Amino acid sequence: MKSNQPIDPRIRLAISQWPDNAPRGAVTTFCAEHQISRKTFYKLRAIVRDEGQAAVLQPRSRRPKTSPTRIAEDLKAQALAVRSALEASGLDHGPISVHDKMNSLGFETPAIASLARIFREKNVARAAPNKRPRSAYRRFVYPAPNACWQLDATEYVLTGGRKCVIFQLQDDHSRLAIATHAARSENSEDALAVMRKGIEAHGVPQRLLTDNGSALNPSRRGWIGQLVAYAASLGVEAITGKAGKPTTQGKNERFHQTLFKWLDKQPFANSLEQLQEQVDRFDAIFNTERPHQGLAGRMTPQQAWDATVVAESPRPDSQALERIGLPFIDEVVEANPVAEMVNAYARQLDEQMKAEGVIDPLGAPVVDASPEKIRGSVKDLGERGHRKLKVYSNGTLKLGETMFFVTKRRGSRILNVDWDPESILISTMEGELIADFPRPPAGTTYVGMDGATVCFPNADQR
Repeated sequence: MKSNQPIDPRIRLAISQWPDNAPRGAVTTFCAEHQISRKTFYKLRAIVRDEGQAAVLQPRSRRPKTSPTRIAEDLKAQALAVRSALEASGLDHGPISVHDKMNSLGFETPAIASLARIFREKNVARAAPNKRPRSAYRRFVYPAPNACWQLDATEYVLTGGRKCVIFQLQDDHSRLAIATHAARSENSEDALAVMRKGIEAHGVPQRLLTDNGSALNPSRRGWIGQLVAYAASLGVEAITGKAGKPTTQGKNERFHQTLFKWLDKQPFANSLEQLQEQVDRFDAIFNTERPHQGLAGRMTPQQAWDATVVAESPRPDSQALERIGLPFIDEVVEANPVAEMVNAYARQLDEQMKAEGVIDPLGAPVVDASPEKIRGSVKDLGERGHRKLKVYSNGTLKLGETMFFVTKRRGSRILNVDWDPESILISTMEGELIADFPRPPAGTTYVGMDGATVCFPNADQR
């Protein structure tokens, strides 16, 4: 019998009735037969002698007489009160957060594991045995502040169910909330606004990580967005994760959750201005008051930012700008300090891009990102040339003042358009030829498929 197993009641009964004149060796034989120790046998016989036969039939409590490490009920109540206050404030209120908060307040603090056990006992938390332990996490972090920023937008609602979005810009190394911006929709103008706001406050990052949204980085879709052009003008490398893989921007996705949890405890904002005030207040709490469990020593993001030398700001690369069809304004780069250079260069670049058709006055990216003007008829385009153009939803694309029909099947796609004095060739981004149009006379406004040599399968004509 194992030492931690209770003794069978029938054995207890036999010991309680053990005769005083039992033969020599009977106790040893009895103990071996029932797999109990002689010490246990004589302990039970002592109870019979001192308290009577009935006392030995019921197992006694194994609880120790003293428990020096036992957590007092008032300390448990204090931990529950701290957890409730954190939850009411919209902040993290797990065992680690409660432990850190109690420490900062100077309270006597139980261990994190003890707090977790208390919360389960009081039914304010549930056990999650299938949850992956923290020791199994594999983290990737850039070595210094400003080495990489993450930018993403998430939907929110104002009073009356009016939808809006919140842009959140975060430093990858320190998790610092660089800038947050409330906007009506996810668009390139507001993406630029939050980027400029972050640069003015914290300098120019070396990289900018976003998803593949058209307002952030549509490069995989075949055109250059405003944010990418602006980043390139400052020497910032714009990178994206794979489509359908939001875990690449996991730090920012988790940042959204923390913001939502806090906003849920605040009154609904009536306007974007009120929402902006709320998210600014959240950023201050997140950066300076809330210990971050993803950082060493659970320091705050501001402490992590201050603990490491900030990465050096990049310089604009003339070759990188040339690849996306933007000019390199050397005198602006050389003449101004970083903050002034950013604003002056951005204004000059925006005016030049809008004038040349790279960005339209409303801020929507034009799919042809070359610095050549896209106005005029086909005749005005010159004898030879190349463009990347987006097909409208009705199946047409516009080259100069002439519309070419290439079927609705190709709607919203980016196609290569090459022309010479005799013909206009339209092909996919992979180089597959779609159609060969004879070059129309000057003044032609529409060309259908009747006069073209069709080079794609019949299935694509539907």
